[in-house]
Amino acid sequence: MMNTDAHTKRRRQRALQWGHSAEWLAMIWLMGKGYWPLARRYQGMGGEVDLIMQRGQTLLFVEVKARTSRDAALLAIDAGKIRKFNRAVEYWLMRHPWAADHVLRADAVLICPWRWPLHVKDAFTLTE
Repeated sequence: MMNTDAHTKRRRQRALQWGHSAEWLAMIWLMGKGYWPLARRYQGMGGEVDLIMQRGQTLLFVEVKARTSRDAALLAIDAGKIRKFNRAVEYWLMRHPWAADHVLRADAVLICPWRWPLHVKDAFTLTE
């Protein structure tokens, strides 16, 4: 029988691996829509943005959620996650002043088994 700690560690590793695969799938999905990747798993000021993508004058700051259902994925983007996400966006924008005149959006891509990815535009509000 498997040790509980080892089992928990294995489950976490599988979840992390699934999350990374979901980020790649989301990036490829958005590239198919004409967006170009600028950053992946960008970290700053205690937060993280899974993907930063650009198409023309539009910059997407994307949260990718891989869950068993779309509802569960959307619910996983809670107020605390949004706060940390916005801190990372603010940090990125401070280091990329060229982006000031672009349209900025906080989008989400929801990844669920046996479903096409769902790109949710303006999934939540970016703080100014």
